[in-house]
Parts: sequence; structure tokens; C-alpha cells
Amino acid sequence: MQLRFEKQYFLLGIGLLVLEILIALYLHDKIIRPYVGDFLAPIFLYCLVRSCCMVAPRRVAAVVLLIAYLIELLQYFHFLSWLGWQHVRVANVLLGNHFEWADLLAYTAGIGLVLLVEQLRRGPASARNEWRRVAG
Repeated sequence: MQLRFEKQYFLLGIGLLVLEILIALYLHDKIIRPYVGDFLAPIFLYCLVRSCCMVAPRRVAAVVLLIAYLIELLQYFHFLSWLGWQHVRVANVLLGNHFEWADLLAYTAGIGLVLLVEQLRRGPASARNEWRRVAG
């Protein structure tokens, strides 16, 4: 892994963070806050990692998705209650406080979009080479 600042990922990450904060503070609906927020969360984490680390997109995407799944699993086991932090607002915002299967789908869809965009950025020749490698 090589450290290197990537301005485009950093700016996109900051924009996503601001959007996530605005959603958390001002939207209390039943669609955008729970699902769009969860869709954007792994994209934000991906941008955060890619803004400073030169690592293959698929590797970063896999790690980010595993972290998102782990956080959701911790919610399933009421991790914050085990720590006695169930009333700590920051912990609840960062780690969440209740498990939902739909969140896993939203995280997966977010990472799916990331991989699609990264593939499109690399161009059609790269996509053909990847297909040849996989098809063998």
C-alpha cells in the first residue's frame, strides 16, 4: 500500500460527509434517511480510504463492505449496550443502534455503484481485459 493524497476522492468524501450529516440532522422520513444514508455510507468510507491510499479499487471496496457488515453485526448483538454506551449520542450516530437486513442491501448497493463507477473510469479496454482474465 502506498500513501498518496488524491484530491478528487477527498473532495467527494467531504461532499458525502456533509450530505450524510444533513440527512441525519434534517430528514426524519422513512426512505431517504434510513436507506439513502446507508447507501451513501460505504461510498463515503471508500472515498476516505482512496483519498490517501493507493490500493486497488476492489480491495478497498471489499474492506469497506466488510467493515459496514461488521458494524451492522455489532448492532445485531447490541454492542453499544454491552459497552454501556447505548445513551451516548455520538456512538449511536457512528455505529447505529439497531440491526436491519435492508441496511446490508443498501451497503452492498453502495459498493456496487462504486465498483461500476471505477470500472467506467478505467474505460472499455480495461473492462475487456478484466473480462478476458475472468473468463480465462
